[in-house]
Amino acid sequence: MKRKEISSFYCLPVQPAFLIGTCNEDGSPNFAPITWVSKTCPDPDTNLYIITLNGEKRTKENVLRTGELTFNLVSREMLPLVDFFGAHSALDGEKGLAGAAVSPALTIKAPTLDISPAVCECNVVKTVEIGTCHTFFCKVNRMEIAEHVEPIDNWGIDLTQIDALIYSGDYHAVGPHLGAIGDFLPKEGK
Repeated sequence: MKRKEISSFYCLPVQPAFLIGTCNEDGSPNFAPITWVSKTCPDPDTNLYIITLNGEKRTKENVLRTGELTFNLVSREMLPLVDFFGAHSALDGEKGLAGAAVSPALTIKAPTLDISPAVCECNVVKTVEIGTCHTFFCKVNRMEIAEHVEPIDNWGIDLTQIDALIYSGDYHAVGPHLGAIGDFLPKEGK
């Protein structure tokens, strides 16, 4: 395959969209769409979500102040809500919730979105600052997933069951489930 050089600023990593929930200083809920999210497992019993927040954001201010946040996975039906939160900044004044139903997290002081098909409640355990970016390593205290979704194995969730929204410069949907690791290896005798 022939390739051509492009700018390194293009968003090649495919990123699931999350609405990050935090509490403002007055206790009111705040949500921001963030796609710079990943996961690591420093030991067999610990799962950390990693999130990078760049620039000035109320969400970043709240995380730095409280160390608590929720990761609300976004489904396709939540696209208007993601777009609303992405187009309105709390730094410009109260942005509201666009009619979204909100519930408190059970292990931390942060809001969750009732419409989200998967929610993680987290505490920050480490922060790394590089330029205007803050990267937060967040211990997962509690996870919830929609009742109709069954995990595939110890690691996987069929994202087609929750119709997860993907962001890579624009919004995309997840395609069909293709298989697991090892499903495409040559079969013996062939």
